[in-house]
Amino acid sequence: MALVPALWLGPLLMASLGGTSAPASLLRRLREHIQRFQESSALGLSLDPGVAALPREGWLEQPLDPFNASDRRSFLQRYWINDQHWASRDGPVFLHLGGEGSFDPGSVMRGHPAALAPALGALVIGLEHRFYGLSIPAGGLTMPQLRFLSSRHALADVVSARLALSRRHNVSSSSPWVCFGGSYAGSLAAWARLKFPHLLFAAVASSAPVRAVLDFSAYNKVVSRSLTNTAIGGSLECRAAVSTAFAEVERRLHVGDEARKALKAELGACSSLGRSEDRAELLGALQALVGGAVQYNGQAGTPLSVRQLCGLLLEGKPYRGLRRAVQVVMHSLGQRCLSFSQAETLAQLKVTEPQVSGVGDRQWLYQTCTEFGFYVTCEDPTCPFSKLPALPSQLELCEQVFGLSTSSIVQAVAQTNSYYGGQTPVATQVLFVNGDSDPWHVLSVTQALGPSVSALLIPNASHCLDMAPERPSDTPSLRLGRQSILQQLQTWLKLAKKSLVRGEV
Repeated sequence: MALVPALWLGPLLMASLGGTSAPASLLRRLREHIQRFQESSALGLSLDPGVAALPREGWLEQPLDPFNASDRRSFLQRYWINDQHWASRDGPVFLHLGGEGSFDPGSVMRGHPAALAPALGALVIGLEHRFYGLSIPAGGLTMPQLRFLSSRHALADVVSARLALSRRHNVSSSSPWVCFGGSYAGSLAAWARLKFPHLLFAAVASSAPVRAVLDFSAYNKVVSRSLTNTAIGGSLECRAAVSTAFAEVERRLHVGDEARKALKAELGACSSLGRSEDRAELLGALQALVGGAVQYNGQAGTPLSVRQLCGLLLEGKPYRGLRRAVQVVMHSLGQRCLSFSQAETLAQLKVTEPQVSGVGDRQWLYQTCTEFGFYVTCEDPTCPFSKLPALPSQLELCEQVFGLSTSSIVQAVAQTNSYYGGQTPVATQVLFVNGDSDPWHVLSVTQALGPSVSALLIPNASHCLDMAPERPSDTPSLRLGRQSILQQLQTWLKLAKKSLVRGEV
């Protein structure tokens, strides 16, 4: 579901419980916690006697290098399939694309596209991204192997999966295939339609950051603005309290050893805080805690909403409220530490063996270094956090872990935008869906680019919230947004039928 800023990259997630970069691990653990919570709800529904059986797991043999026919190496790519609502073999197929993490059966059971399948008689397939989850090629995560990890490789997998699954599951050649995805996978969904319109009829791209950017300072601008949004529980006083709390943390970090020891215990730091880089890790983790409350605000399973965070910060002294917020999040995630030493982070990121309990951090860092950037900074005067960690230290990770220079990252970001078109992709039949309190929406498409590239900006909605399972507490604007998605799909599928009658499909 959710994309993690490159600032927040250290290997802890998708469920690895070892030490990692605190900022990365915290947002990744938040995402994992939310996904697990929502999937458990979906599994509970599926185990109800009146509901059909669990979705089926399948595997596809995919070429490791789809751009070199002489390379015969292959890997197994996992997918999930839910056919309980598939009305006929020429009905629509909803292909839900995985992103930078493991893909579970919930991908075809909860949220859209699964929620849209009954009304439209669709077959739902979830495709795990290469090099994530259990779809990791033999040979691990060494640099020679990671050469085959990119969005372009992922799109080649989508094409071959589209063709192979049509044959395997007896899908009619006239069936329209619609791609879905959220966050990075939302970008993939849009790009799949952009590059392969003859195979993929349409796409719904949720919270899709289609513009790569080196310095993602806009992330914290949205976080800062959202903290003042009274509709989600924010206020000017809340943002001021955040600034006051961070200023107090920085003051204590520089007072001396005794103050740092107390800070370490109070804020769950698992490093001594004597080194400047370890202090930056803690400050980054605290940014991630506040940013995570905004990014995942209002979602089932979120430990701390904006309203709850602001309530803690405004109850008494802001620093004390920040301490309590740390305790709430760590308890909810079952996490012993909020931050770790940078040396431990680097050691974990250099591990080339796939992690049995969870994968994604080394791989996603590689993709940010070679395609996207997304390095969150706080150097703007309006940013309520610390100025650390700064952009140069984040770029150093690419050098330290992969030997990639800053100039190569700058070039890679520019090439990505040139290849896909950034925020003005020349595509048709793509619906971009965003929430205006989601920090990632500023890298997406939020205004229609023409009659066939639509955009839906949902007020006060967080990251990929439109994809989450429906809840009684959903706002009217979110319900209306989901209804608009359904109506757009109905319009497109009618168009597909008309094209079929005319012999165009």
